Amino acid sequence: MKRIFRSFLMLFTFSFLLTTAFSQTPVITNSADIYMQLKKLNVLGSVLYIAAHPDDENNGLLPYLAKEQLYRTGYLSLTRGDGGQNLIGSEQGIELGMIRTQELLAARRIDGAEQFFTTAYEFGYSKSAEEALRIWNHEKILSDVVWVIRQYQPDVIIKRFPNDQRAGHGHHSASGIIAEEAFVAAADPKRFPEQFKYGVKPWQAKRIVWNTFNFGGNNTTSNDQLKLEVGGYNPLIGKSYGELGGEARSMHKSQGEGRPRRRGQVFEFFATVGGDTAKTHLMENIVTNWKRVEGGERIETMINDITNNYKFANPELSVPALVTLYAAIKALPESNWRDRKLEETQSLIEACSGLFTEATSNQESVVQGDTLRVSFFVNNRSGIKPTLRSVRFEAYDSSFSSALDTNQNLVINKSFPVSAEQKISQPYWLEYPQLEGSFDVKDQLLIGKAENNPSFITSFVVNIGGTNFTIKRPVQYKVTDPAKGELYQPLVVLPRLELNYLHDNFVSLNGAPVKASIHVKSNSTDSSNYIINQAYSKKWASNYPTMSYSTANNRENNLATTFTSKTTEKNSVETTSLSTVDKKFDSYTKVIAYDHIPTITYFPKAKANLVKVDIKTVGKKVGYIIGAGDKVPEALTALGYTVTFLHESNINDENLQQFDAIVVGIRAHNIHEYLSNKSDVFNRYVLNGGNMILQYIKSNQVGLKRIKVGPYPFTISPSIRVTEENAAIKFLLPAHPALNYPNKITQDDFTGWVQERSTYQVDQSDDRYEKLLASNDTNDKESNGSLAIAKYGKGNFAYVSLVLFRQLPAGVPGAYRLLANLIALPKNK
Repeated sequence: MKRIFRSFLMLFTFSFLLTTAFSQTPVITNSADIYMQLKKLNVLGSVLYIAAHPDDENNGLLPYLAKEQLYRTGYLSLTRGDGGQNLIGSEQGIELGMIRTQELLAARRIDGAEQFFTTAYEFGYSKSAEEALRIWNHEKILSDVVWVIRQYQPDVIIKRFPNDQRAGHGHHSASGIIAEEAFVAAADPKRFPEQFKYGVKPWQAKRIVWNTFNFGGNNTTSNDQLKLEVGGYNPLIGKSYGELGGEARSMHKSQGEGRPRRRGQVFEFFATVGGDTAKTHLMENIVTNWKRVEGGERIETMINDITNNYKFANPELSVPALVTLYAAIKALPESNWRDRKLEETQSLIEACSGLFTEATSNQESVVQGDTLRVSFFVNNRSGIKPTLRSVRFEAYDSSFSSALDTNQNLVINKSFPVSAEQKISQPYWLEYPQLEGSFDVKDQLLIGKAENNPSFITSFVVNIGGTNFTIKRPVQYKVTDPAKGELYQPLVVLPRLELNYLHDNFVSLNGAPVKASIHVKSNSTDSSNYIINQAYSKKWASNYPTMSYSTANNRENNLATTFTSKTTEKNSVETTSLSTVDKKFDSYTKVIAYDHIPTITYFPKAKANLVKVDIKTVGKKVGYIIGAGDKVPEALTALGYTVTFLHESNINDENLQQFDAIVVGIRAHNIHEYLSNKSDVFNRYVLNGGNMILQYIKSNQVGLKRIKVGPYPFTISPSIRVTEENAAIKFLLPAHPALNYPNKITQDDFTGWVQERSTYQVDQSDDRYEKLLASNDTNDKESNGSLAIAKYGKGNFAYVSLVLFRQLPAGVPGAYRLLANLIALPKNK
């Protein structure tokens, strides 16, 4: 069992080290970095920070802990931020979660902390911890946190949020509750004993503290709490921890979290909520040096000698002493800290020696059962005399001995067969169907990990100073871009066959047959024959339930099928899916690319919605202004509207007069200042008979300026929202045209909604705005600002915080009908 635990711990540690290199260009380590890491060798203290979402972490505190105090520092986010909003694109749900995962990893590369997750799904804004814990499955997520604590073994746990309403979000307060419960449960051998067969043991952290705060109108700090100044300057880095925190925070670009680099004093406050109370510092009464390891006193002396004799201009001179240190640490009894410091020492040996190793491919991807070209590269950039013993990759082992001369490139190019059973590069948490409030991860060893291990790993066995070191590197795709230079991206394993519907929703208008396009793509060069099945509700019929496809002549093709409704239902949504008859292939490749994070590739299931809508439309031409990103234009097109995208250059009186309605994307006015500058143009458009539909704005500001929108003043409130997707809807003005023309809106149109009802409702407004609907979450007071419409001249202006941008992609028929009514609002006399 000790061997299992040791192997697991080294894998857990190594996987993080791999991740930092796997995600982008290899890290460049300079002499100052090495010196700081040498000092860290003598620090055996660890901190785990726990909160609910990406961007909940304290970005000023983490670099202080990791780079000033030199503690092993980790951030455990219960969720990946899937249910949040996206400022930079149209991705929602699990796609946004993958973006925010990589943004967190980018932040960690700046602040020096590690990143962990539970399996909890961020299902959207929640007003109570009880709701969050119920939907997540309280015990399941508690088990995840206990698992991470038992493997990470923190001395101190820091939670970001209190357990009550002051947290500002049900997920926030739930994270505080779970953190305190896990602090106790991780030490209890009776809690989650099934974890012990994987090598972990009960672990009791010394204390858990709450990192109190003063923001959002709540000041939870006080002078009787532990107070630390964390804004100091690090001359080895050339930045303060406030500057590093600003840079790390700014990695959360999808959330619009760009922040300045803070300079000057920054104070953080901590209240002990479990364990021994800390009065002077976080690690009070905790041994954080080598005395905590049996036989470690000698190690501390050796590290001090290496650090004191370190030559910034000649780091390679420290290599012999580091090799001796490595052997001394290895001889210690097995423990978490022994294995951690072995990894750190080997990394220092590699850095001081100037040894550069990488394994790359000029292939962006490789297909199951195909061939992968790999280039193994080694360069000894300093004056030491290492010997390359072997290069190992899959079943290949070079088994040779080659002295590595100074600054001479050694390159080995090989091609390797890839197994037809090689796993595709699907994020591990998406491998199985999602549960209601969490991901279903069946491999216990994957829980907590930020991302997959690389698909392929190369081991370079190098002898340095008489000791063999195995240097592991992921195989990455490497390319030189004419504008961006040398780039590294993850190497992706593709399935042999991809299946996909070309649209997320196929909309049957008033019961008419609907054509569905199917995309089939063979990634393999082999010729194969496949039988493709469609699985769909008995309420529908297809002219091609089963299709034959041969890749002999067509590697890629579009197939067509027609669905016909078999029922008299007027409004419904059902799912159709694709798979080969043997169930081996049922997905397609989707790529998400942004410059600030590595390219993301995943494989959604081949499925679509069959949406049946009883609907009338009035008007044909719609102008659309893209905001933070949504899929509303696709829905408009499905309803038969001609959609024209509007930009700053074509928003003028003459151009706008052609449109029956203008629809503004979510948060557009918070992003584009020019929209406020065009307020008079929009108002004249409405005055002359146009309908302007403004989807929600997040605040009343764009940058430092107040937003100008609408013919009459109104303000919105971030705190007024309805998060229960099945909350009752009251019709306040049942005779209003928006609820009657050309479609009669009823309670049925609000069934089947997903995630939430509304967000950022109108708070205060001119009396000329009519409020059509009212709703509220359980135990909340009723609010009426989700749909506010004002007549202005011949036209109408509507503010819509109903989350149509979520309902339309989900195929909710009522959302289509309501949107059609808003476009058709009749002209005023």
